[in-house]
Amino acid sequence: MPVSQNGAMSDDAPGPSGPPDLHDPHVLGPGLLPTPFTADEIRVACGSGRTMRLLVEEPDGERFERISRFRDCDDEGATLERWRVAADGGVEGAVSSGRITWHELQEHAAFPADRTTVSTETLELPIGRVQCLRYDTRVAEPTDAPVATFWFARTHQGMPVYREEPTPAGVQRTTMVEVEVVP
Repeated sequence: MPVSQNGAMSDDAPGPSGPPDLHDPHVLGPGLLPTPFTADEIRVACGSGRTMRLLVEEPDGERFERISRFRDCDDEGATLERWRVAADGGVEGAVSSGRITWHELQEHAAFPADRTTVSTETLELPIGRVQCLRYDTRVAEPTDAPVATFWFARTHQGMPVYREEPTPAGVQRTTMVEVEVVP
C-alpha cells in the first residue's frame, strides 16, 4: 500500500466549486467533474509511445503484473496493447490490442459530480513521490454504496498511478510501478 500525505484541495484541483465551465477542455459534460487531464495533455505525455507496468493485487491475495502499452501514437489516439506478465517475464495469455482515442482515455476520468469528491494527496510509489488528485467516487446512487478511489499524478498524465476498486470479493488495488515514454 502506498504511503500518503493528505492535503486540502488546492486552487488548481478540479472540484464542485460552482457550475462547470463547459468551455473548459477538462469538463466533458453537465453533471461531470473536471477530469485531471485533457485529451491533449494525455497525448503529449505519451510521446510516440508509452509503456506502464502495473501491480494488481486481488482481494484474495493473488498478485500479478500487467503491462499497458501505447504505440502508433498520432494526433487522434494510439493502439493500446495490454497483457499479463508471466512468471518468467514474458507474456501470459493473449495480448489484447485495439485503437483508442485520447478523448476516450480522458472520458475514463469523467466522474459524476454528485457522487465524487476530489482532494489532493502525495503518495510514495515505486515510480517515486507523486502529488496526486484523488477522486473518491461512489459506484452507485445510494450514499452507502461502495467507493472506488483513483489517484492521478500531476506528473504522469493519463491513467491513475494508484487505484482501489470494490469487487464482490473485496477491494482490488492497482499500482503503477514503472513508466517508460518514447519521445
